[in-house]
Amino acid sequence: MEPAAAFLGLLQGKAAPRVFSTGYRPRWGLLVSGLGAAGQGQSVGGRTAAVTFCAPLRPLGPRTVRGAAALVPFPSRESIKGKAKLRLRECDVGDKFSHLPLRKASVLLPLLLRDGALCLLLTVRSMQLRRSPGEVCFPGGKREEMDKDEIDTALREAKEEVGLQPEKVEVICRLVPGIDKMNHLVTPVVGFIEDTFQASPNPDEVSDVFVVPLEYFIRPLNYVALPYKNSSGYLSWMHCFTYDDHEHKKSFKIWGLTAHFAVFLAIVIFRMKPTFEVHYDLDNLITSAENHFLTLYASINERKSSL
Repeated sequence: MEPAAAFLGLLQGKAAPRVFSTGYRPRWGLLVSGLGAAGQGQSVGGRTAAVTFCAPLRPLGPRTVRGAAALVPFPSRESIKGKAKLRLRECDVGDKFSHLPLRKASVLLPLLLRDGALCLLLTVRSMQLRRSPGEVCFPGGKREEMDKDEIDTALREAKEEVGLQPEKVEVICRLVPGIDKMNHLVTPVVGFIEDTFQASPNPDEVSDVFVVPLEYFIRPLNYVALPYKNSSGYLSWMHCFTYDDHEHKKSFKIWGLTAHFAVFLAIVIFRMKPTFEVHYDLDNLITSAENHFLTLYASINERKSSL
């Protein structure tokens, strides 16, 4: 679609089918529907257009920005967080899968706002660790006897790994779990943290902490899908992102279960189809996610029973 036609579609209240982006350079001032961050667009009449097509335009309110951007409302921080929380709570599975007879683990998916955009905090595992050294992950780990539930596990691990105090996390929901390569049932716990949070990484467990715009997990600049076969022989595709962090002047590879959880979280909040293939039905998001998980769980059970 030509840029001018895309703008016309926006003015008519129609969501354009895709971003015409030449690269991922967020420009947070120009937003659609209060949840999307703008990418760098093509030139329109000699000027660069930065647009993310998240939803039809709402009527203009008093909070707008000047020039061409005045066509689009400029949402408040409270509005962005509020909408995200509502959509997350709609997808809360609670303890629905807690009874499954697998060893338990949890991860915390810490959300925060940076420059008006929703972001995710991630860590890099210490090279001293025996399992998955140097890999990107969320704060988390195996359940211990002292933990009351999956939320307790995620909060305890986040405190141990990056110094995040449990009382500083606004827990919103638990999403559909996953199963890691060690056959742990891993529950993603989503919570908001303060935008000003300064991590204090435990060097025995964490070598680095960084932040990624959540939108990157539906509109990435560098993405590949890798074939993956789990321990039970179940074949699927694995998301693999490369994120260039200009603040740290490093590139981070985000893949496996960490990428799986990040993609699902982004779809839940933005309600947009990614620029790559996913197995979810966006019209029946939770049902399709649960069915996919149960298929994976059944494949593991079948293998166990055949041994």
